[in-house]
Amino acid sequence: MCGPIALYDTTPADHDPVEHLLDLAFGSSRRGKTSYRLREANSPVPGLSLVTRDDGVGISGTISFWPLEIGDERSPALLLGPLAVHPDRQGLGIGLALMREGLARARAQGHGLVLLVGDEPYYARVGFAKLPDGLIGLPGPVDPRRFLYLELMPGALAGVCGLAQAPRSAALAVPHAAQDHKQRCEA
Repeated sequence: MCGPIALYDTTPADHDPVEHLLDLAFGSSRRGKTSYRLREANSPVPGLSLVTRDDGVGISGTISFWPLEIGDERSPALLLGPLAVHPDRQGLGIGLALMREGLARARAQGHGLVLLVGDEPYYARVGFAKLPDGLIGLPGPVDPRRFLYLELMPGALAGVCGLAQAPRSAALAVPHAAQDHKQRCEA
């Protein structure tokens, strides 16, 4: 792959190749992770799912952003992920290009806060930082060192506290720590 990285909006025809790439990058056990619970019965935000294409491997990269509501106030946020790059195309800047474009589009759409579970040194390159402990919970276990956030609008995290859920979702199981999050928010 030489030259600039071309990014494309994901189409319905990309579904199976994207799923194949995600299995290749993360394994089929990826569906059991907490962040996938937030994607159940949820849909990616229109205009924020992107792919890169490569004649050699097909879909060489993918990213999506999903709507969230946090706490009793239902504060809006986005969940970034999954972000994946084909193993044969890693180290070429595809992931960074996908994130930069996706975050720019999210900002242009008026979104203020993005969350993800990932590797801080990698995601810090576009501004993500570790989320303050105990501020936001997820519907399942997560390593707090990997729970990251980015404010697309200054102050977007201020006052946000509680359990992150898919919008209007009552079907997600509430983790045992959720009550602790509510008590910390009220304190």
